Amino acid sequence: MQANGAGGGQQQQPPPPSSQGPELGCLNAQNGEASSGSSAGEQLAHANGLLPSATNSSGGGGGGPSVNNGVSAPGGSAVEMGGGSGVGIGGSALKKKKRLSQSDEDVIRLIGQHLHGLGLNQTVDLLMQESGCRLEHPSATKFRNHVMEGEWDKAENDLNELKPLVHSPHAIVRMKFLLLQQKYLEYLEDGKVLEALQVLRCELTPLKYNTERIHILSGYLMCSHAEDLRAKAEWEGKGTTSRSKLLDKLQTYLPPSVMLPPRRLQNLLRQAVELQRDRCLYHNTKLDNNLDSVSLLIDHVCSRKQFPCYTQQILTEHCNEVWFCKFSNDGTKLATGSKDTTVIIWQVDPDTHQLKLLKTLEGHAYGVSYIAWSPDDNYLVACGPDDCSELWLWNVQTGELRTKMSQSHEDSLTSVAWNPDGKRFVTGGQRGQFYQCDLDGNLLDSWEGVRVQCLWCLSDGKTVLASDTHQRIRGYNFEDLTDRNIVQEDHPIMSFTISKNGRLALLNVATQGVHLWDLQDRVLVRKYQGVTQGFYTIHSCFGGHNEDFIASGSEVQVDAVIPVISVNDDKRSNDHKVYIWHKRSELPIAELTGHTRTVNCVSWNPQISSMMASASDDGTVRIWGPAPFVDNQDIEEECSSMDS
Repeated sequence: MQANGAGGGQQQQPPPPSSQGPELGCLNAQNGEASSGSSAGEQLAHANGLLPSATNSSGGGGGGPSVNNGVSAPGGSAVEMGGGSGVGIGGSALKKKKRLSQSDEDVIRLIGQHLHGLGLNQTVDLLMQESGCRLEHPSATKFRNHVMEGEWDKAENDLNELKPLVHSPHAIVRMKFLLLQQKYLEYLEDGKVLEALQVLRCELTPLKYNTERIHILSGYLMCSHAEDLRAKAEWEGKGTTSRSKLLDKLQTYLPPSVMLPPRRLQNLLRQAVELQRDRCLYHNTKLDNNLDSVSLLIDHVCSRKQFPCYTQQILTEHCNEVWFCKFSNDGTKLATGSKDTTVIIWQVDPDTHQLKLLKTLEGHAYGVSYIAWSPDDNYLVACGPDDCSELWLWNVQTGELRTKMSQSHEDSLTSVAWNPDGKRFVTGGQRGQFYQCDLDGNLLDSWEGVRVQCLWCLSDGKTVLASDTHQRIRGYNFEDLTDRNIVQEDHPIMSFTISKNGRLALLNVATQGVHLWDLQDRVLVRKYQGVTQGFYTIHSCFGGHNEDFIASGSEVQVDAVIPVISVNDDKRSNDHKVYIWHKRSELPIAELTGHTRTVNCVSWNPQISSMMASASDDGTVRIWGPAPFVDNQDIEEECSSMDS
């Protein structure tokens, strides 16, 4: 039998049995002789067809014979070894050991740590032996074992050995404090009060570290039983669990070259999965961070077909322009307000995500341009356009009008926001009115001379944000009657909304489009491109899982009243789309078509991340969702196209 086409024409006789041990067999192989001591490792090498090269033991250079798959190296002759089929047990020794790179060593150590955590200790030993790597420093291994066995005196001695390997001189003190704290608590749990007191007085206190914690530890001496101690100390008790947690804390003070951080490979994989999700433009679902819930064999890619880019339903019950739409806080209802003087409440089917008409609230003489749900969704406030001086407060459950408020016929009440307590709301308009009222419409407070464009109550229950005619957003405190400037734009702020955490503000700015502001740092974060925004009031929104997305309507330019922003007039004249951006990207990830006139408002369902509604001057409300009849094959095809 010929190997790799070498040695053809010569029949090799099998070597006689050898009584030499494997060491001598390896030595003979290194001297260019075939070892007779065949082992499992040799058979494996033969099966793989591997023919390692042998270097001259004298190291003299080009004069000695060299084996390279049965082909002679320059300056030497081919050496046939056992019929050219391979080498013996010392085959790996024939090949000069390749020096591992630092990254290779790191990967081997990470794999070893993971296998060790699975209990595959023999596999770890073999891996370390074959690679020549070391999972951790020998002193760290002793330290680990002594901590897990509760041999605290030995663990303290190990710290002295580790001291030269620790970068920070204070780290050893902190580590010793943690060790002694565990020792102290275990003595107390075992009822060894005198020993525990000795540790506290003679070992912990002389460290002169974290005296506040020492005072707390001393208080545990008064615990009457072990359960009381564990509860007050928030400690799992003596055993593997608490010692493992202690070891995790101790490892943070040691360099990774000495002892790897706990579960390092799992943490790296989890970070990689999270990073892929963050970079996925269409990721819109809440996934478990547990690695068992994802596949590590493929990259994470969400299909656009799973994103709310497709019309699921068109609501046509309004008979005029629809100016506003808003989902309830629990996501079960949608309220739409129209120029036709009605508010329609729609019920969301939790299974099919289809909407059906629930109630029609009538009598808003000027039309409905703004709607706000109470925090508990029991009430709904409706406002009208600029010439409307009235405000309607409806009981959503009964459909009855609870309050119709009007302070003066000269008022303009165009915006409203609920206080988080659900017992008060603020309202105002561009004629200088700014009121705080109760559920019966009684005036509680007022702020004079503020021409309000849009309102929002912060979660602190004290601060109200208001955009005004001075192209700014200011914060007003009704308790101490103070105000401060928060956002300043160069153009009129037509509307704004605030993220759930109160950190970000999304502004629709006249002739500029959609801007994202950081309210804490008071800086402009991003300007989103693509949308057509003139001097009409368009309401954008945050939405999707974790509010990672932004959606906004867009105007239709029909004449020269609205200043031209783009040179592409043809595109602008047809622009009546819904735009969606990922919060971190200025360019839209989706442009939804279907409306035929200006899209005044977009609302994302706060509980169903794949549902969105848009209201338009074309008299319709569109419900957007994933593509119908999406199957796995479609998703895989789209993922493949995205990868390519």
